[in-house]
Parts: sequence; C-alpha cells; structure tokens
Amino acid sequence: MRPGPMRISFFVVLVCAGLMLMPHGVGAATSVEERAALQAQLDQIEKDIANNQGTLSTLQAERTTLERDIKILDNKIRIAQLNIKQSDLALSQIKGNITEKLKAIVQIDAKVARSEESLAQLLRRTREIDDVSLTQLALGESLEEFFQDIDDFQSIQKALGESFIEMAALRQDLSGHKAALEDKEDEAKKVRQVQVLAKQAVLEDEKKKQSILSATKGQEKTYQQLITEKKKQAGAIRAALFGLRDAGAIPFGTAYQYAKEASEQTGVRPALILGVLRQETNLGENVGLCLLTNSPNKGDGKGKNTGRAFNQVMKGSRDVDPFMAVTAELGLDPFAQVVSCPQSSGYGGAMGPAQFIPSTWMLYKDRLADTTGQNPPNPWSARTAIFATALLMADNGADGRTRASERLAALRYFAGWGNASRPAYAFYGNGVMGYADEYQADIDILEGK
Repeated sequence: MRPGPMRISFFVVLVCAGLMLMPHGVGAATSVEERAALQAQLDQIEKDIANNQGTLSTLQAERTTLERDIKILDNKIRIAQLNIKQSDLALSQIKGNITEKLKAIVQIDAKVARSEESLAQLLRRTREIDDVSLTQLALGESLEEFFQDIDDFQSIQKALGESFIEMAALRQDLSGHKAALEDKEDEAKKVRQVQVLAKQAVLEDEKKKQSILSATKGQEKTYQQLITEKKKQAGAIRAALFGLRDAGAIPFGTAYQYAKEASEQTGVRPALILGVLRQETNLGENVGLCLLTNSPNKGDGKGKNTGRAFNQVMKGSRDVDPFMAVTAELGLDPFAQVVSCPQSSGYGGAMGPAQFIPSTWMLYKDRLADTTGQNPPNPWSARTAIFATALLMADNGADGRTRASERLAALRYFAGWGNASRPAYAFYGNGVMGYADEYQADIDILEGK
C-alpha cells in the first residue's frame, strides 16, 4: 500500500530536516580565557628570550674572560629553559587544536552517517514511486491526490539532488579536517623535537660550566692558560672522531674535507653543514631506532622498540614506496634498515645522518648522484649525507652566507618554508648556529687562522 500525500510530504520534510539539523560549529577545547592566558604567557616568554639573546650577543662581543664566558653559559642555559617553557605552552595550544579537530571529525562523521541514511531513504522512496506506473497512479486515487503525489515526487528528487551536494561537501570538509589534524600532529612532533634539543642544551652547558669552574677554580689566569692550550690542539682536532655512525666513525678532518667539497659545489659554509648534521643526529649518532615491519612489533622484551608497522613509522602514501625503492637500489634489506621513529604523533621514517624523509630524498637523488659521483646515492653514507645537507641548505638560501640567511635556511631545513618563522621552532635555528660557531673555531685552528 502506497503512502498517501500527507505521508509523502511528512517523509520529505523529515528527510530534509535530517540533512540540516546538525550542529555546524565545533565546541572549543579550551575557553577563550584559557587561550588568552596561554597566548599572554607565550608573548612574555618570547620577550624574555629576545632580551636574553640580546645580552648574549653583547657578552660574545666582549673580550674573552672567565667571567664573560660563565655569563654566556648562564644566558644560554636561561634561553634554553625559556624555550622549554615556550614549547610546553605551544604544546598545550596544539593539544587544544588537536582536540577540536578530533571533535570536528567525530561530528562530521556522524553527520555523514545521518546523511547517508537519509540519502538511502530518498533512493528507496524514489524506486518505490518509479515502480508504480502512471496509469496505476491515475486510477488509484483522485486527480487532486495524483497531482499532489507528482509534486511530492519532484520534491523528493530535489531533496535527492541536494543530498548528493551535501554529501560531497561533507566529505570535502571531513578530508580538510583530517589534513589539518595531520598538520597539527606534525607541528606537535616538531615542537617536541625542539624541546628535547633545549633540554640537551641545558645539560651540556651546565656540564661545560661546571667543568670550567672545576678546572680553573675561578682563577682568570688559569682560564687564559686553558684557552691558550686549546689553540694548540689542531693536531688533536684533525684526529678527533666525527661520529657518523652508519659510515663508521671518521676523523673530523675527513668530515671537514667532505664538507669543503660540498661547499665548493653549493656555496654553503662547511661549518654550517656540520652544524646542521650535529643538530639533526648528533653527527649520525642518533639516526633512529625504528625498523619497518609488516605488523606492529611489541619490542625485544627489554623496553626497546625493535620495529613498527608501516603506517606507524612512515606516511604510507608519501614515503613507503620511495623507501622501498631507495633500499632496493642500494641492495639493502628494507626491514633491517633503521629510520627515525615517530614521536607520540606525526610520522618518522627519516634516513641517515641528514634525516631526509624518503620522498624528499627522491627529489634530490639525481642531483646527489651528479655532485657526489655515487649512483645510486646512499643516505647512510657519511660523504653523501654531508652533500645532501649542503644541497638542501643551499636551496633554502644558506649560500647567502649571512648569519640571518644561514639561520633561516636551518629553520627551513627543519620546518619547511611555511613554518620557518614560528617562534616555537627558533631554538633549532639558534642551536645550528651555535654548533656552526663551534665548528668554525675548530676549522680556523685547522686552517691556521
């Protein structure tokens, strides 16, 4: 038995209401007051960092004394501590944004489900009416009811068309929210990386400060003697091991030679190239602990992660196929080659001392083959990693050789061009420049300057 005109009209209204009666707004994860408070704290910390950076620059321009160098270390420690606080606040903001994105995805998922059900009902009702012939419609009811049914059928068809449009918009909206969520998770990963670097810097500078105070017992004369001794260490520097792990430890002089070759090809300072590698992997010491497996690995029973599934380590649509291609060309077992691990969010999968993700490596592969003479180029090779860093830094503007252009290039290396100016990432750029300064001092000794 077919529904009468009233039943059809009610059905149409109900279906259309089902498409529209969904909340369009997304509830904020944090209140306006909380957001404002977080932003105010961030603004104050950024001012404090800028003030300390200014003091640091002033101190570095002064004559070398024990008091000055202790103050420099104190300022570096203070800046690192402020960066840790800054990253804590940035992570709080990102966490709120991620929560909002997740809520939005849940709401849109529910709306999609409701819309799909409404669409199914519309399709079923359309088929029911289509199955009834025009003669049956005309003979089965009054002329008024017949034309009312035709009007209702046209309404259903219109609602059906609107539903298809609505579904397309919802799916596009859902896709956009998921992409935004991935961006926020990647941002959180980078902020955590900066935080780890800042914590390491605090420990290193505290250790350096205590070492100086212990060796000199606060005596300026003794400190100046230490500086003089350092200037005589050219031979020791030449022999110092440069820990590019996967290539085996190589002497600093060898690493410097590779960096000089790369500098001649790219225009990027050797000290800066080595500074980036120091920041990225501590000169190849920390290239990652993750292995790719076809299923999640629970570890080796000693708390060490020995492998993760593809979708946990790499962004599959972007990096898995390039990684398999790179390892196949090099004759390496892809399931035995360590890569960087993801942190609590985002993706890992970066390769070797220069930490190139596979998809980026593929963009540079041919150029690396031309500049290094190694074909196919190997991301785990010390010399090739140094050249890879130099090429990318040159593309990022480091061949300008000003301090500002070098620092900006380092930030682009870490966060991409669009995010290089984010205050939460500043410590990475400062860290690279600090390491570059250290290496430049060693290079000056090597070159007899």
